[in-house]
Order: sequence, then C-alpha cells, then structure tokens
Amino acid sequence: MSPRKFLVVADDSPEFRTALRFACRRARSTGGHVAILRVIEPAVFEHWSGVREEIERQARDEAEAVLQASAEYVQAETGFPPEFLIKHADNMRAGLRAAISEDPDIKILVLAAAVEGRGPGPLIASLAKEGVKWGARKLPVTLVPGDLSDDEIADLA
Repeated sequence: MSPRKFLVVADDSPEFRTALRFACRRARSTGGHVAILRVIEPAVFEHWSGVREEIERQARDEAEAVLQASAEYVQAETGFPPEFLIKHADNMRAGLRAAISEDPDIKILVLAAAVEGRGPGPLIASLAKEGVKWGARKLPVTLVPGDLSDDEIADLA
C-alpha cells in the first residue's frame, strides 16, 4: 500500500503557505507525503505563436520556481521531498480534476480559506457552488482557516 498524498494547490495567495504547512503536519503525523500542484492556464495570444510560446515558457519557469521554493520546507517538515505536479489546463478546476484523476494515491485535497473578508477564495467558492466532483473519484477536501498560526496548526494536525 502506497502512502497517502496530501495535495496542495500552489497559487499566489498568502493562504497557500498555510495550506502547505497544514498538509506537511498531517503528512508527517500520518506517514503520508505532500504533492504540490501548479496549474498553468493557456496564454491568450493566439495571433503570434512566438509570443504565446514565450509566455508559456515563462509560466512554466515561474511554476517550477514556486514549487522549488517550497521543496526545502516540505523536506524539513515531512522528511520527504514533495511531489511536483504542473498541469496545463483551461482553469484551476480542470487542472485539479486532471491531477486527481491521474493519481489514485492522492487522498486529501488541502485548501486554506482567504481571510480578512475577501470571501473564501475563488477555488473554494467554486467547490461550494459546483461541488467536489473529480470524475469518478470521491476525494475529501480539508479546508483550513488561512490565518492559522504555526502553533494552531501543530495543535490541529
């Protein structure tokens, strides 16, 4: 039996770090691993393929940099390097669906809610509205407050 994976979506929100910290703590306490997903949405320049290709290359480089920046933290917290997932998709939800449907070891999606009255965040709002269907798979979603402190995470996870 392979260890369970906790999937975290790497976006540019401050809540990403909270979700990552929580997932690392849960992975460490349950013998699991952390997978980090970065979704790259298509470039909008259809007329100039060279420009579109350059934008896509830059997006890929940025995605790799974001994932690499988290690797040392995940390794220190869990004892294992994270698994990096980069998906090209029309939107975040489609990228998530692809990642989850392709890897049966992903057992839990960890998201952190936005704080300070900005609403829960676009992905969480989408899940609340459209549900958590990932093709044929059912997958629990752990939703943590985006402003949890390290001590609160240690107590909860």
